Amino acid sequence: MMAPDREKGCAIHIYIKSRRHRAVKGFLLSNIAGIVVDKCSFFEQICVLCKSSPAPGGLCPACLDMLPRHPQNRCRHCAQPMPAPGVCGHCQRHPPSFDALHVSWQFGYPLSGLIHAFKYGKRLELAGVLSRLIVPPVCEKGFKIDWIFPVPLSKERLAERGFNQSEELARALAGTMQIRFSANICWRKRNTPFQAQLERAERYRNVKDAFGVKRRLDGLDVLLVDDVATTGATLSALAEAVKKQGARRVEAWVLARA
Repeated sequence: MMAPDREKGCAIHIYIKSRRHRAVKGFLLSNIAGIVVDKCSFFEQICVLCKSSPAPGGLCPACLDMLPRHPQNRCRHCAQPMPAPGVCGHCQRHPPSFDALHVSWQFGYPLSGLIHAFKYGKRLELAGVLSRLIVPPVCEKGFKIDWIFPVPLSKERLAERGFNQSEELARALAGTMQIRFSANICWRKRNTPFQAQLERAERYRNVKDAFGVKRRLDGLDVLLVDDVATTGATLSALAEAVKKQGARRVEAWVLARA
């Protein structure tokens, strides 16, 4: 039997012996600075969007109101917008492996700019701000969240980018919610082509059996975290792998849906 993973949700996690140490060094410095600012009342935090208004949480009320909210009428499985709440045709024909996908925002201006700066511009100090936008929904009765897992990157993609944006969001969210977190239980078996280049059916084929899970999760409720979901194919493939290891219920929370 494998020893329980003791990695906890926290604001800072320093990888002393990992080869990732050099890649995350810049993040650690910026994250430490961000935490100092968050904790010290004499620092006036300025909104990351308008750059002028005070914003203790990173976004001032006016800019927060500008963010594109996801429609309330949506598929209760994949969160695809619909004329009325229900289950979309695709989920009726091909139910996803996750039990629910929760999202509060659409991938549109100005949120898309923040996500792009975080993900591709290496603005890692935005992790805390963006994690606060993953609004915890009213969970299904009995869903207690035993563990939070980010969607893992392949070794090649991680080396290229230097960090996993979903991991940083999940870690910050886990720290806020005081829930157990691990970035190494789930892993990506192969470097799959970018999903954005593929049609819906191709996306599901692209990530089929792409993930592995390193330990049993019998009877546990697991939360998956990602930055952006489009069809939900990646999250469904990861949820399938998690459920094969015995998880009772798997939900996905994402920052935005495209």
